[in-house]
Amino acid sequence: MEHITILGSGGFGLSLALSAYRSGHAVKVWSKFPEELEAIRRDGEHKQKLPGVPIPSEITLTADLESAISGADLVIFGIPSSFLRATAKIAAPYLHAPMVIVNTGKGLEAGTHYTMSQILQEELPHLPIVTITGPSHAEEVARNVPTTVVAASKDLQAAEYVQKTMSSETLRLYRNSDIIGCEVGGALKNIIALSAGICDGLGCGDNTKAALMTRGMHEITKLGVAMGGQRETFAGLSGIGDLIVTCCSMHSRNRRAGILIGEGVSPEEAVQQVGTVEGYHCCEVAYALSQQMGVSMPITEQLNQVLFHSGNPKDAIYALMCRPQRSEWVEQEL
Repeated sequence: MEHITILGSGGFGLSLALSAYRSGHAVKVWSKFPEELEAIRRDGEHKQKLPGVPIPSEITLTADLESAISGADLVIFGIPSSFLRATAKIAAPYLHAPMVIVNTGKGLEAGTHYTMSQILQEELPHLPIVTITGPSHAEEVARNVPTTVVAASKDLQAAEYVQKTMSSETLRLYRNSDIIGCEVGGALKNIIALSAGICDGLGCGDNTKAALMTRGMHEITKLGVAMGGQRETFAGLSGIGDLIVTCCSMHSRNRRAGILIGEGVSPEEAVQQVGTVEGYHCCEVAYALSQQMGVSMPITEQLNQVLFHSGNPKDAIYALMCRPQRSEWVEQEL
């Protein structure tokens, strides 16, 4: 039995808490929102994020950060990307060797363009960092739907520890040493999922979505390789696997927000209605990064216009369809 702490009481954090608890581990969940924890205790479930999924009373819920982390072997950050650094800063005084740190966030930090593991490495330089990523809707992990993800880290021993500790009959983890590639795939697929939702909202068909996903994967791979990721990573669970599930499922908040935008709702209102939409924030950062690195990302560029510059979704599709004709594979871009 390991002692596992989840920082964050959102859907995915709670789903991992449930998975770890079912595997016989001692689990604590921390949130800075005591009222949210009290509602879970009262209702026996998280009615907004995981309705109908019982949260056992044996899982400790606490708003005391020091108490939550005390005695932990494994600390999992289940925090939205925009709040990860701030949470790492306040948690740092309580985190020490031989604890292993896990990130589950998917995004890029504005300003630095850092991935989530790079943020944690900067804030917690003395501890091993592992990222869990891949096609894993919280709603399904929590209900024991068979799911396969990646434990990515430069530290092989830490990755093996997370793989062994978190694996179960319904949650299978693979190791991957390419943590940058895995994180870029997880972050940028949200941009393509938002775009896919817009196409759904406009009434486009399967042909459109297949093209968008394929060319979107091409963009993700180009930027990921430019950032130091390995090309083969993007053909795996954290690449094409995560892209498929996020573009095609109504569990995806990015897709749902995109549908609203395609139906005529403003991007700001769509995000407000849906909640955390990581692709919204990531798009602006990824586009700025692509410009800085000289990587052509036309889908990301057009989504950036729609989200932040009052672009019309139909005009964006027209712009993509009428780009200069070219070969599918240009040697210098591979």
